Amino acid sequence: MMLKLFNVVLLILVVMSAFGVIYAKHENRKLYVQFRESQKQRDALDVDWGRLQLEQSTWATHSRIEEVARKKLAMRNVEFGAAVIIKP
Repeated sequence: MMLKLFNVVLLILVVMSAFGVIYAKHENRKLYVQFRESQKQRDALDVDWGRLQLEQSTWATHSRIEEVARKKLAMRNVEFGAAVIIKP
């Protein structure tokens, strides 16, 4: 009688262990899918970051700044004779 009870308990423990393995494997797969999605998102953000850096360097070139200063702000170069140097 004791042996049958022991076998039943062992069977229950083996079944519970099997369900635990199944659950752990399922969770592992879900986490792996999330990980891959995060990697894809990171890669897309890296591409966007590269594009933004390129755009920023284009907008910040000296010729572009000079063009905007001349056209929109009506700025011009200072002539040598008009410059005033202040000494301390």
